[in-house]
Amino acid sequence: MESIRALDAAVHAYLRALPTAVRTGPFTIRFDEHDDALPYNYAIPDDGGAPTAADLAGLVAAFRTRARTPRLEYVPQAAPEVEAALLAAGFVPEGRFPLLVCPPEQVIDAAADPAVEVSPVTTDAGLLAAAQVMNAAFEAPEATEHDVARLRRLIERGGLAAAATDITTGEVVGAGQVGAPAKGVAEVAGIAVRASHRRRGIAGAVTAFLTRACAGTGVTTPFLTPADEAAGRVYERVGYRRAGDMLHISLPG
Repeated sequence: MESIRALDAAVHAYLRALPTAVRTGPFTIRFDEHDDALPYNYAIPDDGGAPTAADLAGLVAAFRTRARTPRLEYVPQAAPEVEAALLAAGFVPEGRFPLLVCPPEQVIDAAADPAVEVSPVTTDAGLLAAAQVMNAAFEAPEATEHDVARLRRLIERGGLAAAATDITTGEVVGAGQVGAPAKGVAEVAGIAVRASHRRRGIAGAVTAFLTRACAGTGVTTPFLTPADEAAGRVYERVGYRRAGDMLHISLPG
């Protein structure tokens, strides 16, 4: 078995560090009781694990009983025997995405629209506005109080949420978040911009703001996983560099 890099193990430890996580066999599962969206419901295998058919049956059952799609998001290098077992059980890769990292002190300020200001949000109104932008960008249902509560819990656990506001209109046009840190690691996620304000450097500005703010929460290793090459270029412009891969894989039907 390949050796497990410190970064891969740290990212996995972060992904597992949720108070409400569920254990089944060699897997930790993160469920959202209010939202069945794929990004909120996934499993992480134990590092170096080699799941049996019974382990995978238990994993699938844990998702099915909650009306969720059985799926995983993990660093394949940290558990190299898991993918073959999943494929044999009928799982299908959704995508293999670059794992990018950027220490807060290495953030680069890229050019952005001077009429847009990025700041942290903590009020319910601010969190709702940020959630509305993120949900719209990722084609999720209209944001509700459950989205606000999710972001509130994230902040209470040490995470961050930010909004980009058009100072000429007062409209929130961009948003993003950083997960609650675990041993110096946290994910920068949900970077979103309204369609009306894209291609103005706002996504990069939100990413740079959140990454730099990580320093104040004790995070030394912010990471993210861009969904496509265009998003990856945005993050690279503010200092992110590839350090590995993340696999998203799920069971159809």
